[in-house]
Amino acid sequence: MATPHAVIFDNDGLLLDTESVWTRAEADLYQARGLEFTPEHKLELVGTSAATSGRIMAGHIGELGREAELVAELDALVFEELANGVEPMPGAIELVDALLGAGTPIALVSNSPARFIARATELVGLHDAFGVVVSGHDVPAPKPAPDAYLEACAQLELDPSPAIVVLEDSPTGVAAGIAAGLTVLGVPSVDGVELIDAHHVHASLAEPALLSRLGIER
Repeated sequence: MATPHAVIFDNDGLLLDTESVWTRAEADLYQARGLEFTPEHKLELVGTSAATSGRIMAGHIGELGREAELVAELDALVFEELANGVEPMPGAIELVDALLGAGTPIALVSNSPARFIARATELVGLHDAFGVVVSGHDVPAPKPAPDAYLEACAQLELDPSPAIVVLEDSPTGVAAGIAAGLTVLGVPSVDGVELIDAHHVHASLAEPALLSRLGIER
């Protein structure tokens, strides 16, 4: 494909290995109630919005009606885990640098709270890399709705089109990118996740085929 007009990154599990941070926090929340957090639970939660994850967790642990409290509890646990540090996903730093070097506009879109995004990217030296950062908490509807991606396009001053590429690791994110009318490249980060609706699926951000689709030759 031709060099994209812009590339929009997801954060958790795509740009940064924060999905493992969320997993440890989720496990702690369940363990506090004497319950095991299973891989099947994770598959249900990966990439979901706060409201959706609250409903799912409440169903798992039998605390219906406490969805908002569970989300707040999980957010606090996540920030505690984040203090232990976070790593970029393989090829992430190099890809960001290559796109910036090529003059390709980049943005970051995540369902996570803005303060989590800011702290996580700061820890890996990427806080200033993205001129546009959109949290699903700051738009009318988070992923899988297209709102966050459409807001990123607006802030990039670009019309949504297939010439803008989204990089996503969850079905929720893939659905959002497609609903916004963008080209979506899937890079799964959690075992068992299938991104069958993505336009292409790649093993990592360092895969030569993905780089070629972004106009980067190695």
